[in-house]
Amino acid sequence: MTDDAAEALRLLRERGETLAVAESLTGGLVAAELVAVPGASKALRGSVTAYATELKHLILGVDARLLDAHGAVHPEVALQMADGVRTALGADWGIATTGVAGPEPQDGRPVGTVYVAAVGPAGEAFAGQRNFAGSRKVLELRLNGDRAEIRRESVRSVLGLLVEELVGAPAGDAGANARTQDTEQNGGF
Repeated sequence: MTDDAAEALRLLRERGETLAVAESLTGGLVAAELVAVPGASKALRGSVTAYATELKHLILGVDARLLDAHGAVHPEVALQMADGVRTALGADWGIATTGVAGPEPQDGRPVGTVYVAAVGPAGEAFAGQRNFAGSRKVLELRLNGDRAEIRRESVRSVLGLLVEELVGAPAGDAGANARTQDTEQNGGF
């Protein structure tokens, strides 16, 4: 279990909010990290592993034209997955992972291209923090390593992004290790 998983769940419980998870390349690893934390059920609503591209549309509501035009590995796909799982599972927050773990490129994207996203609620400021008026954030990761390393780093990055969004921290720390170079992109694609 990661410190970010425990911290995210603590913050969600403190705020009285819930979380839903949409995963593709991580195949359930994000949900596994979260459920490893005792008391996770107080904040975690559930998860959807939509590995097949058509499931991203059918279950998570990702725009079919977007998928046709760009494939599943795209920043707006990650945002729509996070928003779609949030809606489908009735949660305040949604997080998502989509990308290429390898061994081959996908949708014209090289191995190690990953997008992680967090979508949060509109509402009042909490405990002096900023107002979460429809929080939408996606990070582009360029990861090195084998398939397992890319998947593990994707889990760490999406949980780190969620913690940052929950506390209102400045962006940019979600991939601060030597294996990543993050490019932050905010909504509006």
